[in-house]
Order: sequence, then C-alpha cells, then structure tokens
Amino acid sequence: MVLISAVVVLAVALGYLANQLRQRTADISSVEPGSRIDAEGLVTAVKEAVDAQVSKAAQEALKNNTELAGQLIDERARTLEEQTKNLLQPVTEQMGQLKASVGDLKSTYENNKGSVDRLNESLTQQINELNARTGALAGALKSPSARGAWGENQLRNIIDLSGMASYCDFSEQTTSVGDDGALRPDLTVRLPNGAALAVDSKVPLASYLRMQEIDDPGAREVEMKGHVRAMQTHVKALADKRYWALFDEAPDFVVMFVPGESFLADALRAEPGLMDEAMRQRVVIASPMSLMALLLTVARGWQTTLLAENAKKVEEHGRELHRRVGTTLAAMAKTGRGLESATKAYNEMVGSVESRVLPTLRKFNELGVSGEELPEVKPIESTTRDLASRELENGPGPTD
Repeated sequence: MVLISAVVVLAVALGYLANQLRQRTADISSVEPGSRIDAEGLVTAVKEAVDAQVSKAAQEALKNNTELAGQLIDERARTLEEQTKNLLQPVTEQMGQLKASVGDLKSTYENNKGSVDRLNESLTQQINELNARTGALAGALKSPSARGAWGENQLRNIIDLSGMASYCDFSEQTTSVGDDGALRPDLTVRLPNGAALAVDSKVPLASYLRMQEIDDPGAREVEMKGHVRAMQTHVKALADKRYWALFDEAPDFVVMFVPGESFLADALRAEPGLMDEAMRQRVVIASPMSLMALLLTVARGWQTTLLAENAKKVEEHGRELHRRVGTTLAAMAKTGRGLESATKAYNEMVGSVESRVLPTLRKFNELGVSGEELPEVKPIESTTRDLASRELENGPGPTD
C-alpha cells in the first residue's frame, strides 16, 4: 500500500510538472528565437530525472515493503505454527494412544488366532460327528426294535434325572398276567401307597420319520396325518390292555410316553383334540418334560413318606431310650441308698470302736505292753447326693 501511494504521488507530481513545462513552452514560443530555451530537451531531462527518482523511490519502497512483508509473514508463520502445534497436540497424543491400542489388539489377535483356529476346528469336528450320529440315529429309528430300545433308554435317563432310582422301587420290562395273556409295560413305577403306575413307550414313529425326509408340503401333510392316525391307534390299543387293572390300588390310567417333544407337538398341531381323545380312554400322553414332572411329583411323595416313616421310628427309639434311661436312673438311686446305708453302718462301727475298744487298748500303753501307736480312725462325714428325677417318683420302670 505504501508503494502504491508513493507511485501515485510521483505520477501526480510528474503530471503537474509536465503541465507547467508545456505552459512555459507556450510562453517561450512568443519570445525571440535567439533568446529561446530548448524546452523539449528540458522536459525530457526533467522527465528522465523524475522517472529516475520515481524508480528509485519505488524500488526503496518495494524493498521496505518486501522486508516488512517478510517479517510479518515470518511472525505470522511462527504464530500459526505455534497455534497449529497446540491444536494438534491432543490429536497427536490420541493418535499415539490409538497406535498403542492397535498394537495391543494386533498382539492379542495374533496370540488368540491359534486358539480360535483350534476352536473352529474342534467345533467343525463336533458338528460333523453330530451330523453323522444324527444320520445314524435316524437310520436306526427306522427299525421298530431300535425305536423301542431308544424309548426305554429315554425312560432310564428321565428316571435317573428325576431321582426315582433312589426313592422309588421301579422295574423295567415287568410282565403281568391278565385276562388277555401276558402284558408287559415298558416301565412300572411304584407309588408310595403301594400302588403301581404303568408306562408304555412303544409309540409308532414310522410316518413321522418318513415325513422328515420329504420336502414336498403336500406329501409331508399326508405323512403327518398318518402319524396322527398311528398315535390314535396306539392310544386305542393301550386303552384296551387296561394296565391299571393288573395292580392293586393303581391309578385308573396308563401313561403313553412319547420319547421326543417334537413328535407330540407336531401331532397336536395337526390334531388339537388328540390329547382330549386319549384322556377319555384313560391314556395320558406324556412327552419327556411332562413325564419328568410326573416322576418328580412321585419322588416328592416318596420323600414325604420316608420322612414320615423315619419320624415314626425316631419316636419309637425315643420312647425306648426314655424307658432305658429310667431304668438306669432307678439303679443309680438304689446304689445311692446302698452307699448311704453302708456309710451309716461304718460310722456306727467307728463310734463303737472309739467308745469300747480304744479305751481298753490305751490301758495296755499305761502298762507298757503296747507296740506301735494305733492309727486314728475317723468317721465319714460326707453323704451321697440324692438323685432328683421326676421319672423316679412313680417308681423304676421294668428292667431289661
């Protein structure tokens, strides 16, 4: 700005001088030729002088402005650098922390990578084994005998989990003879009151297993209807066997155990009235969870019965202990009375010796025929403690 102002001032001055020179030239032109001055040369000389001064001033001003601008730029750069450094300091610290965190994560990942790989391999192997076993189980369940064995094994597991092995006397494959010949429920659960509950696990699953291998919805619905009909037929067969009539005081129903939750749930979705129909025929359809609840209830009944029996035994043992303690206390009282009689007799004997025997013995000392000095005999002053017992007021009980 200073340089521009100086140039403008010089330009104005130069214009003014040039205008004055032109006026003087016009005035001189009217003067005689001999006295004229070279006005053009003078203007040129003045112009060159002014240009030189303007150029010099402009250069000095440019130099000063350049130096000043450099100083301002340096100061501004230093200020801006300091401000930028202050602004970027937290970011730099955060970046350092982020770098350290990323390094830690990378180290952790590299350390855990091997464990994750081994875990993935183990899970993959277990999944493959599970798929193989599932396929083998599905193939095995196609056999009726295999399905029966699997159902009985499920019964064993549920009985163990419910605690019936400890609190209930149960037997598997018990054969009972009825009007229609030998009947054999898969499980007979003995109840605390001496009754028995029959459980059957021979539920038909052929249609259901075929349905699992079909993708067509129409064919699956047909097989599901066949599964429902098979279960209804089995309910009818169990009702006709009348297992509850084979045992005394047995509940008038039989439990039809379905060894899989989905087997029963899918059948109930297809035929919601299946459960009511079975109940009317005195057949209770039980899934693993409902049978578990039933057996847990029976186990609780056994626990209550055993507690009552143990309480009765404790009462009997307490009565016996009370009777025996009474006998012992009577013997102790009799012994105390004997000790008291013996102490009384002893004291009487001591009094007789002191009054009748010792005076005669002392006369021997006076005659000089005595030997050693006779020891002193003292009476017993302590007495036996009376046994205070209300049980002895009515006399001692019978002895063993």
